[in-house]
Amino acid sequence: MTSDAASARPDPTAEVVDLCRDLLRIDTTNTGDNDTSVGERRAAEYVAEKLAEVGVESVLHESAPGRANVVARIPGADPSRGALLVHGHLDVVPADADEWSVHPFSGEERDGYLWGRGAIDMKDFDAMVLAVVRHWQRTGVRPPRDIVLAYTADEEAGSDYGARFLVENHRDLFDGCTEAIGEVGGFSYSVNDSQRLYLIETAEKGIDWLRLHAKGRPGHGSMVHDDNAVTALAEAVARIGRHRFPVVVTDTVRAFLEEVSDLLGIELDPNDPETAIAKLGPIANIIGATIRNTANPTRLAAGYKDNVIPGRATATIDCRSLPGQSELLERQLRELVGPDIAIEYVQRQPALETTFDGDLVEAMSAALRAEDPGARPVPYMLSGGTDAKAFSQLGIRCFGFAPLRLPADLNFSALFHGIDERVPVDGLQFGVRVLDRFLRTC
Repeated sequence: MTSDAASARPDPTAEVVDLCRDLLRIDTTNTGDNDTSVGERRAAEYVAEKLAEVGVESVLHESAPGRANVVARIPGADPSRGALLVHGHLDVVPADADEWSVHPFSGEERDGYLWGRGAIDMKDFDAMVLAVVRHWQRTGVRPPRDIVLAYTADEEAGSDYGARFLVENHRDLFDGCTEAIGEVGGFSYSVNDSQRLYLIETAEKGIDWLRLHAKGRPGHGSMVHDDNAVTALAEAVARIGRHRFPVVVTDTVRAFLEEVSDLLGIELDPNDPETAIAKLGPIANIIGATIRNTANPTRLAAGYKDNVIPGRATATIDCRSLPGQSELLERQLRELVGPDIAIEYVQRQPALETTFDGDLVEAMSAALRAEDPGARPVPYMLSGGTDAKAFSQLGIRCFGFAPLRLPADLNFSALFHGIDERVPVDGLQFGVRVLDRFLRTC
């Protein structure tokens, strides 16, 4: 190939900005209701088109009208090795435009950031992977082993129409996959001007979404009424909302805190990890949620008229359990709500935890250090959940590794599902370089 032809190839670090902007402009709001969720098929078709432009064939599977997933396999140099799954979801949580500084689906570039719902959760990673793969196809790069790409729907509502659908109905697409990388890992936390921790997700809490149901005797709102379903439910919800579950330090969290304490010179008391966590600044919210089970009331429903006492009231509780603690959490909740409140599980997906070792971890760490000499990779537990829960059912060892070098003053954790979600442009470009190095050597 001539030098002129080579110079005409799009630079992946430039193309990633355009790809991310395009994805941000596709409204893929997932409301949790098929009738009101939008855009996932359009985004899936966009990804499939961008792959096809460079000769990568993909398959699109709809789990329900409009709920689309895209999967592709890139052959590696050594087909005898286990394949690596690289997965990202295309859906986003809702956004109210009136609350934002820019329109949440504008993909506006301002002040060195790309703004929009999904900018860090997780269309940034979707675009990074697309940019790397398109660059490889144009330049003849072949990965060392098969790479399976999965762009999924419905992660934000439990993955029933996305990763879980694929695992239950099209598991052959993941034949040979032994390891995976996905969202919320590989991002930086600045210790000082020359040193940064890069948090690689090796564990994530379980999802235990449930509904509480209270029953009572219906009646007229003007009467004295001791058997009131709303009162019983409100008391149970208040007990849960105010409760703090016991501290439990898992292997992953202990390893993270030991690394941080060593680097920051913080004394770590195993019996009081919260004192050390409080000194971590913006990431304290994420880490602080990984030392105990959590339960947060999120929705209430009761009644149909102002002067009628309803016979039933319902509350939704977002619970997250530590590895191995889901059944214990259920017992704890039953003690809190009492015998007269019924518990119904809406989603129940297990927590995950793996070790911070092996060739894949070494490849991640090496790629980070090559692009940032001040990088210190460390394991951590994600307080939320990802599609890894579904893919782990296939025996796949899952990590969170969507690399971003972040400004030291950016409150990264507050951007997830938050107002004015945005990703630094140079962080996107850093991620492309790291992923390119990593995927060439994994």
